[in-house]
Amino acid sequence: MKRGRLRVLLGAAPGVGKTYTMLEEGTRLAREGKDVVVAVVETHGREATASMLGDLEVVPRTTTLHRGIELTEMDVDAVLARRPDLALVDELAHTNAPGSARQKRWQDVQVLLDAGIDVISTVNVQHIESLNDVVEKITGAAQRETVPDSMLRSADQIEVVDLAPQALRDRLAEGNVYPAARIDAALSNYFRLGNLTALRELALLWLADEVDSALKAYRVENGIDSKWEARERVVVALTGGPEGETLIRRGARIAARSSGGELVTVHVIAQDGLRDAHPGALSAQRALTEKLGGTHHQVVGGDVPVALVQFAKAMNASQLVIGVSRRSRVAAALTGPGIGATVIRESGDIDVHIVTHSAAGGGRVTLPRAGGALTLRRRLLGGGLAVVLGPIVTWLLVMFRSDESLTSDVLVYQLLVVVVALVGGIWPALFAAVLSGVTLDFFFVEPYDSITVGRPLHLLTLVLYVVIALLVSYVVDQAARRSRAAARAVAESELLAAVAGGVIRGQDALHALLSRTQDAFRLRTVSVIDVDGDVVDSLGAPRAGDETTIVPVGTRARLEMTGPPMAASERRLLAVIAAQVETALEHKALSATADSAGPLAQVDQVRTALLAAVGHDLRRPLASATAAVTGLQQDDVVWADRDRDELLTTAHESLDALSALVTNLLDVSRVQAGALAVSRQPVDVDDVLFASVDELQVDPGRIELRIGEDVPQADADPVLLQRVLVNLLDNALKYAPGGTPVRLSSSSFGDAVEIRVADQGPGISPERLDLVFVPFQRLGDTDNTAGLGLGLAISKGFTEGMGGTLRAEETPGGGLSMVVSLPVAHQTTGTDHA
Repeated sequence: MKRGRLRVLLGAAPGVGKTYTMLEEGTRLAREGKDVVVAVVETHGREATASMLGDLEVVPRTTTLHRGIELTEMDVDAVLARRPDLALVDELAHTNAPGSARQKRWQDVQVLLDAGIDVISTVNVQHIESLNDVVEKITGAAQRETVPDSMLRSADQIEVVDLAPQALRDRLAEGNVYPAARIDAALSNYFRLGNLTALRELALLWLADEVDSALKAYRVENGIDSKWEARERVVVALTGGPEGETLIRRGARIAARSSGGELVTVHVIAQDGLRDAHPGALSAQRALTEKLGGTHHQVVGGDVPVALVQFAKAMNASQLVIGVSRRSRVAAALTGPGIGATVIRESGDIDVHIVTHSAAGGGRVTLPRAGGALTLRRRLLGGGLAVVLGPIVTWLLVMFRSDESLTSDVLVYQLLVVVVALVGGIWPALFAAVLSGVTLDFFFVEPYDSITVGRPLHLLTLVLYVVIALLVSYVVDQAARRSRAAARAVAESELLAAVAGGVIRGQDALHALLSRTQDAFRLRTVSVIDVDGDVVDSLGAPRAGDETTIVPVGTRARLEMTGPPMAASERRLLAVIAAQVETALEHKALSATADSAGPLAQVDQVRTALLAAVGHDLRRPLASATAAVTGLQQDDVVWADRDRDELLTTAHESLDALSALVTNLLDVSRVQAGALAVSRQPVDVDDVLFASVDELQVDPGRIELRIGEDVPQADADPVLLQRVLVNLLDNALKYAPGGTPVRLSSSSFGDAVEIRVADQGPGISPERLDLVFVPFQRLGDTDNTAGLGLGLAISKGFTEGMGGTLRAEETPGGGLSMVVSLPVAHQTTGTDHA
């Protein structure tokens, strides 16, 4: 029997229109003559979705009794007996009721497919098994119902039902997704704009990867090796050298030029495992790749360019980025074309970018090693040329020897000495000069085949020849020395300019200094240790056998380095770097002092604002109370009972207002001084909500209370929490228009309990929402009877002291919502200080 076809409609979140699209497609196919039934659909009370059922045949559900509750599920047997062409099955990740034949609905779908019935189903991205943990990090809500990735990948067709995040929030606010009682909590929790944007991107990327996998499988099945530029994929080759960072960033820029571009870095390891690569540099380059959104790979190959091209073709790369060869021209001439030329020849239709790295490693400078003018390798190469070319030249000249050829023979040997001097310097040239002089005397000066000289003129010729050879060797050697000294001077200047610039730039100067010092002197480790022996900053890991160098850094620290032995010139340069390190340490200390002075400045600012506010806000109730009491104490005035009561009421209200102001001032002082005592314990939020409403003693119709279902206990201080809610409710009641109640609701979201106080007042512009929590701010209210503006500042301080957060949001439809978020109680905690 032919297996049925599965078509899955994938959505980023509930409400994007998956079920509506499924029913719409079913209706279209039914009109075209296909036998379509609705096996199961969940409308969730949405009228628009329910209306799409229309004339579609709905298979009755089967009923299961579980703990006295009737649960309905899809009747798989009834659908099999009906044998339609197409069955519409909603919510693929659904868990069936206990006692059902199969645990998951996707397993029921497999039964239908095995029976040859086509299925259209729906699923949200949060239910995909491989993305479950990612979605939980984004939304804070764990999903227990999941569908295996293999099930979705086996689908014949997957479509994304897409809706812009803001459009989905608008649909939710209009009541087209959830009932009105759940709208506020949904908008502020799962359906935050950032959450929806991340989920949408996740859904699109998952489908894009699935399409990419299908494309790779198709190319393998059909033996297609050519590049298909369905997506710009840039492969960057890394050697572990300092140019890696430059290559990675260049590759990332190339990938970013096209939508959906992908960055891939690769390091080819030789099969013998002996190729030199700095593991620390490779690790840093891998971290940079991942930071830029790319992936890093390592492959093993005997032929590096071939392995690199094979990897690029396997990745279906469109671009390949490699660095220009670091070999010298002489080495390139002797060893032939390098990796770059081979890669270009083997790359086929992959574009190859060869990137120079004059600014490799962010402009870091490596100092040439102190020592001889020429390296040992060049000296050995010069000696080898003398040994190899000398006999060959002698054999050729002997074949054409005559009495008149001595002058030309001397010039040929002179050329040989010059070549050896250019390659190997003075000592190989001296060896070649002596050897060629003896050869000239033995083979070309009469008497032949002896070390004697028959003519004085010939002896003079030999002496001049050796002297000229020595002078040429000396000139070449001195030129090499001066060239090396000039290169070192330039490198030192660039290094000093770099470290000086690092100190000027500020905060990360010390770490940058150590990093540049480590690179410049090829150090294994470099550390700054203060006078107490504590490590201030350190780079690298020590290795046995390394030499330790210690340089004092003023009187406050020392610089310890491990690595190869250092020459005297390098130690002199280290003294300059140590002075820069001392400056960086001083800058760091001054920055720490400035940071510690910041809170003091803030406290001073608060004191200034407090003194300005006290001038009227405290004096007014005090003056009113004093006047009332003074009037009552006058003996020459006879007060009527009504007047006496009025004065007593004035004094009482004024003293109450004064007491409230002083209490708020003390509270805000405790919060800012960090002396707030908090007794956190498991708290039933509902009890605190009722107590807060009772304390305000307002008309029942002024506050609308919405208690969430199954809200867990919060980890909070019940007394402080009540103070927070009373402040928030009192503030909301001031601005709520008449006849419009203030909504007080509770809900849970992930590991947090949320309490919302929402009004339908004038609200606050989004750019000024954070200002409501600043002490002494009344946001343009110039009426001094409104108080000091401390209520919300105190509420925020109390909430944060309990380990929670307080934020301001716009109320859907207009107004301001204050959201208190507290951690769910897991165990009882004692008193602490915030």
